[in-house]
Amino acid sequence: MTVEIFHRRIDVGGVGIFYREAGPPDAPVLLLPHGYPCSSFEFRNLLPRLGDRWRLLAPDYPGMGYSDTPEHFDYSFDGYAQLLDGFVRALGVENFAIYLHDFGSPIGVRLAIMKPERIVAQIIQNGDIPYEDALGDKYAEIEKSWSLPEPDMRAEIGKAISEEVFRDEFLNNVRPELAPRIPPDLWQLHWSLITPRRLEIAIDLIAGLKANRSWFGEHRRYLRDHRPPTLIVWGPQDFYMPEKSARAYLRDLPGAELHLLDGGHWLLETNLEEVVLLIRDFLDRTLS
Repeated sequence: MTVEIFHRRIDVGGVGIFYREAGPPDAPVLLLPHGYPCSSFEFRNLLPRLGDRWRLLAPDYPGMGYSDTPEHFDYSFDGYAQLLDGFVRALGVENFAIYLHDFGSPIGVRLAIMKPERIVAQIIQNGDIPYEDALGDKYAEIEKSWSLPEPDMRAEIGKAISEEVFRDEFLNNVRPELAPRIPPDLWQLHWSLITPRRLEIAIDLIAGLKANRSWFGEHRRYLRDHRPPTLIVWGPQDFYMPEKSARAYLRDLPGAELHLLDGGHWLLETNLEEVVLLIRDFLDRTLS
């Protein structure tokens, strides 16, 4: 079956949002918030492989990808969660499964907390975790800047936003044999979309990790209290979120399915078919 992919725009609260869509309009929905430094482009290969059975929606956040970059917008995890809420409401989506990857995890969980009954299932793939003691070594480099005065902290973060760093973010500690599976389009495309304003937005978002640390308890409380059906599919070759990060979720989600694959942070590039099989099986059982 050939699955058609549509590239659309929609106005959400006065902000023009670009999104990718696949699947029957009346099918169960899988919402795909993207990570950093990426966009809905990260889901380009997943959409045609799941769009035969489910409706997939992958928006670009404001200030990223092909969405607008309004001057007045809350460029934070909270602001992006509010935007996603407006996005699903604008499309008339009442409940959905959600894919939580990278920064899409704290953003997506904030969305879930707004109205937990909308979340019918969650897929966690190398999502930013709410467990301080299970973060990878790379997070220590980010934390070093937190003790600096804010202007100095922002300057340090700004130094880490470049095409070369984008490349390192996408390769992210995978075995040398896997690295050729990760296309340079990822860092070259997303770097080409950076403007001076978007650079400031990226700094805002990364600086927001400091404040997000105090939100970890709320994230864990949501998991513990609501325990949506959960598939954890993880690439341990990840210097931000290694294997211990995946296993930490089992503290609050003891019934979750955990699969460790031979890959890293961007499994949809290196282990796509394995991930697709796991998701199809999971969604067949949870959304039927």
